[in-house]
Amino acid sequence: MPTVEELYRNYGILADATEQVGQHKDAYQVILDGVKGGTKEKRLAAQFIPKFFKHFPELADSAINAQLDLCEDEDVSIRRQAIKELPQFATGENLPRVADILTQLLQTVDDSAEFNLVNNALLSIFKMDAKGTLGGLFSQILQGEDIVRERAIKFLSTKLKTLPDEVLTKEVEELILTESKKVLEDVTGEEFVLFMKILSGLKSLQTVSGRQQLVELVAEQADLEQTFNPSDPDCVDRLLQCTRQAVPLFSKNVHSTRFVTYFCEQVLPNLSSLTTPVEGLDIQLEVLKLLAEMSSFCGDMEKLETNLRKLFDKLLEYMPLPPEEAENGENAGNEEPKLQFSYVECLLYSFHQLGRKLPDFLTAKLNAEKLKDFKIRLQYFARGLQVYIRQLRLALQGKTGEALKTDENKIKVVALKITNNINVLIKDLFHIPPSYKSTVTLSWKPVQKVEIGQKRATEDTTSGSPPKKSPAGPKRDARQIYNPPSGKYSSNLGNFNYEQRGAFRGSRGGRGWGARGNRSRGRLY
Repeated sequence: MPTVEELYRNYGILADATEQVGQHKDAYQVILDGVKGGTKEKRLAAQFIPKFFKHFPELADSAINAQLDLCEDEDVSIRRQAIKELPQFATGENLPRVADILTQLLQTVDDSAEFNLVNNALLSIFKMDAKGTLGGLFSQILQGEDIVRERAIKFLSTKLKTLPDEVLTKEVEELILTESKKVLEDVTGEEFVLFMKILSGLKSLQTVSGRQQLVELVAEQADLEQTFNPSDPDCVDRLLQCTRQAVPLFSKNVHSTRFVTYFCEQVLPNLSSLTTPVEGLDIQLEVLKLLAEMSSFCGDMEKLETNLRKLFDKLLEYMPLPPEEAENGENAGNEEPKLQFSYVECLLYSFHQLGRKLPDFLTAKLNAEKLKDFKIRLQYFARGLQVYIRQLRLALQGKTGEALKTDENKIKVVALKITNNINVLIKDLFHIPPSYKSTVTLSWKPVQKVEIGQKRATEDTTSGSPPKKSPAGPKRDARQIYNPPSGKYSSNLGNFNYEQRGAFRGSRGGRGWGARGNRSRGRLY
């Protein structure tokens, strides 16, 4: 084993040789042997090996392996030095191998400084050769151990967006899409979300055709060709997770028709029997909210009347008939029907959106008795609605700034949005013939600014609301469900419940979401 003095002497030989450095193979071999020495020798070897690496292609394997030994040394300072120098080995055909090595190193480093060095080294070689680096990364994602796969995916999801345009060329983005499709054949739910984040951030997929590609990828993951199983929590969870990824992609040019059709045909009829592994999640409301968001971008539907009828029937379940009155004019029953405003907002909005495509549904497709029954339900619901709107406005009257930021008042602000939205939609349906012209913003979504000259069809939704400078309520991820108390227009406004979105579990069962096999292979440098 060479000493420190011998290492410096042979370093001098190589440094002084200038253009003839490749003729001093023996001197370079001495430096390679430095990895077998003590701490001081290893530190020098970690710096000297990469410096002259390119001059000795016949010793490339030996040099890379020697540097890797230093990357796994017990001394943290030696490991850091060795990792820092790894990009210097990323030349020509060695680059994919170095990328593969750095990706594997993601699993072995727990020290934050080392981890950052590995990330920086990967970014460094990414800028040298993006395609080669991607080859190494995706090789480990597809074949590496689970911890390597996890960290490699996380690297792509967090670092790709930091790379300049000259690195992320169209060809590079096409490679990312191609390789990602291979990975998506076998992913957990969490991995799927990260890959959607990666792909939706690519410039080439910002176009209408690009967004359409992403929607098709999500639809494939969602298994929209398969019969829906409401009693399987994983099946339900997969559909919801995929739909959440698809919703931001929909627009007037990228339609949600496949998803809306599936929800109407497969999910709505099974709404009451849905199961979820996420504790505390109102799964029925979550489904209805997603359907409402998608309904705005539904294109031409093949079985529109059939699906509209299914949506209408589900709406009726949440639009009760008025209770029968006894001869003395009091309620003959024991309890007033409970008005579930959050559910009705979603269903009524979805029906209003799809009803625009078949405006004579209520008048021509329903018999007279059915239409009369529906209007009685609407009228009863509207009566209760007006009482709650007045109570909410009174409760919020004069409150501004910090007063509106309390949890209780935030929920009341959202409740006022919900009830105002329903009020506007019911007024539309009471027109003769029913109208579908009003526009409302769903209670959990930010209010869109009205352009100059645009008709304010939603004026009713804002009248009597708190001043515009007041907070508009909680963000989307902190959704609330507003269930007013039962009883005849009770003035008790304390019965509000939070509805939290639960985290998606990994290691799914079934195609595309199954638990990945154990790929433990040890060091494959």
